[in-house]
Amino acid sequence: MQQVPFIAVEGPIGVGKTSLSRKIAKHFNFHLLKEIVEENPFLGKFYDDIKAWSFQTEMFFLCNRYKQIEDIDKLYLSKNKPVIADYHIMKNMIFAKRTLSGYQLEKYEKIYHILMDDMPKPNVLIYLDASLDTLLHRIDQRGRTIEENIQPAYLEQLKYDYQSYMDNFEQTHPNIPVIRIDGDSLDFIKYQADLEAIFTKVKPHIAEGVL
Repeated sequence: MQQVPFIAVEGPIGVGKTSLSRKIAKHFNFHLLKEIVEENPFLGKFYDDIKAWSFQTEMFFLCNRYKQIEDIDKLYLSKNKPVIADYHIMKNMIFAKRTLSGYQLEKYEKIYHILMDDMPKPNVLIYLDASLDTLLHRIDQRGRTIEENIQPAYLEQLKYDYQSYMDNFEQTHPNIPVIRIDGDSLDFIKYQADLEAIFTKVKPHIAEGVL
């Protein structure tokens, strides 16, 4: 595990990962790593026809995230500069296993492991979750054109996938702290007290001398 803090915020679409990551980065003076989403040229087509465009969509995300993490390692982590990301690279497999099958999934998994097995991975994970109604409401509020055709059934499946993956992650990675946050009961956008409560949960997992 890297000594320098490398925190990832994860959770289903619309839960508030980027918003929380920004606030934590500002509060603790971490570098913020944001995932590339809207730049993906296949994403709008993917939400229109998941089966037809899943492989292209997932490969674009994988290659761009690989490059991002490579740069983050060279420019920040290797220089003992803490980082918070609004995604964990494991999300690639969560989405791929939902949208790919057969030979495509087998091919994707091979490429994923070739690219990522020797890359740095977060040593603290913040898992944001919320009800389907909350997710749909937040997606509607932010009004991204590429997300207009997200189906509630797909989002509900994805939420289940995240829950299952996170349960397994905690069992298989006991040395990596997972901070679970209920996005229905804590509104860190609207209420400063809720945000401060999250900061309090995060602070013990940050190495002394970094702040």
